[in-house]
Amino acid sequence: MKRSPLVILLLTVLLDLIGFGIVLPLLPTYAKDLGANPFMIGLIAAIFSIMQFIFSPLWGKLSDKIGRRPVMLISIFITAVSYLVFSQASTIPLLIFARGLSGIGSANIAAAQAYITDVTDSKSRSGAMGMMGAAFGLGFIIGPLIGGILKHNYGIQMVGYVSSSLIFIDFILAVFLLPESNKFAEKIKFGFLKKRTADSEPRRSTFIFLGEKVKEYGEGLKLAFSSRPLALLMIANYIYTFAIVNMQVASILLWKEYFSASDQQIGYIFAYVGIWTVIVQGGLIGKLIKMLGEHKLFLWGHLFSFIGIFFVPFAPPTSLFSLGLVILFFFAIGTSLVNPINMSMISLYSYKEKQGQILGLSQSVNSFARIMGPFSGSILYGMNFHAPYVFAGILTLIGAIIAFSLFKYKIEALGHSVEVSNA
Repeated sequence: MKRSPLVILLLTVLLDLIGFGIVLPLLPTYAKDLGANPFMIGLIAAIFSIMQFIFSPLWGKLSDKIGRRPVMLISIFITAVSYLVFSQASTIPLLIFARGLSGIGSANIAAAQAYITDVTDSKSRSGAMGMMGAAFGLGFIIGPLIGGILKHNYGIQMVGYVSSSLIFIDFILAVFLLPESNKFAEKIKFGFLKKRTADSEPRRSTFIFLGEKVKEYGEGLKLAFSSRPLALLMIANYIYTFAIVNMQVASILLWKEYFSASDQQIGYIFAYVGIWTVIVQGGLIGKLIKMLGEHKLFLWGHLFSFIGIFFVPFAPPTSLFSLGLVILFFFAIGTSLVNPINMSMISLYSYKEKQGQILGLSQSVNSFARIMGPFSGSILYGMNFHAPYVFAGILTLIGAIIAFSLFKYKIEALGHSVEVSNA
């Protein structure tokens, strides 16, 4: 395994996520300052995920064809430009455009994961994917801290300038240090694709490609719902992700308006949750699984999440950094358990020869929830600031019931053959 390309890739991912983390906690309140209504706040929060959902498979497919390097360079450059646009986004339409453009650029995660598979063998691949997960965690610790300080002291324009600068540094590093990893890709010159030969794969429009992806998702759903435990896990995945995203959008507004937190303090809160997430997912979760098993941890994760969501708006306005942090501790532990264990159990319950397809479907289900959740959270918050948390809390309890119902489906030692009852 060549370590230098992987190190550079992970560094570019980290810089990209720090830039994303700088902007994320500030979006709902900034959108509201511009006069956005609850629906528009939801759209501004969701447009990033919408563009990621559309462009992630396109970037991944293009990286198979022309190589990982050009796709990474183009997408990183688009992301840098998007934050430059964000720095000048003094109107709601321009803010929506900036976030959509950022979603297009940041949809390169499929290409980044493909790069890892190119430069690692089967033994080192899981470790490399784990390092990418760590980069995500660090990005969400460092980014909000920087963003809160910048917004509090220098204003929203500086937030955009710093984020854009970080991504441009990312771009320069990739230009000079990131080699091509896909040896089967067509050779291209800078800015121009190699002319297709007569026996090349016929050109397909974006709409045809997206139509094929919709068909694949339909086939995946049919496959997943042929197994009751898989169907329950997919439903739990959607419900839980929807609940968390629904709550996250409302939380930023609540901390600002109800708890009177500054942008800098909101950055501290994001970092606090991020640190606990890294602690649990970075080392504790493996030991806990050995002690208690996936089923019990999956249930406890939902129950912890309920405490960490439902009671947030009922804390006194002056208790954000006392009782509020205790409540958020349960939220951080709950999300740190539920998300990775859900993916692990989907893998364990999957048909051995269909794992890739089912895991891909799970990511799509997750993406749909991230698109719909912001609308729910912002609209419910506009009705009553308690509503998003009560609704999300109820959803986590439904998830806990599903988690409890999975106890009767035993996972065998090898983790691929399971007791399956027809749905």
